[in-house]
Amino acid sequence: MAANPNRQLKNICVLSGFNYGKHEEFVEAVIDLGRSIADRKLHLVYGGGNRRLSKLVSEAAFVIRSQVLGIIPRALKPLGCLFDPPTGEELVVSGMQERITEMLNHADAFIFLPGDLATLEALITLASWAHLHIHQKPIAKKLFICAHTTNELLDLLQVYKLEPDPWTFVLERPNNDGNSSRNKNSN
Repeated sequence: MAANPNRQLKNICVLSGFNYGKHEEFVEAVIDLGRSIADRKLHLVYGGGNRRLSKLVSEAAFVIRSQVLGIIPRALKPLGCLFDPPTGEELVVSGMQERITEMLNHADAFIFLPGDLATLEALITLASWAHLHIHQKPIAKKLFICAHTTNELLDLLQVYKLEPDPWTFVLERPNNDGNSSRNKNSN
């Protein structure tokens, strides 16, 4: 599948709090994802932790010279989430909701891998924000965009096109001039 030149993906957010343990197949897949992101000259945004699958994807992208930004809540830093210096740049935020907001601000698309409750929280928040038209960024998860290889997944994110649900409520958001940006056809 050819990439759509109209969508310029520059920053991919990958989230996973999964501790792979005996599941070595996840290790290979995540390292391949990090390498594919870097090979395409994309930048990685991730949860900032230095454990589990997040650490592997960030290191794989960073080693091949991808820019890497870890976004971590201040409360998680002293809990031992970061044993080593962070991979790439680090942005420390006040809490989990600010973390998700900053991920949305820094990423053009999202990839969710097996995770913990924080991963699920981010998935649900970003999916509900997409449903409410707060953002139109693609989310890759089996429920949304699914692929057999990392390159196929990145291609699908590249050609993603929002198909609005006519039954979805559209939030009114003020424009820069203070007027409402509500879609007049959504009544």
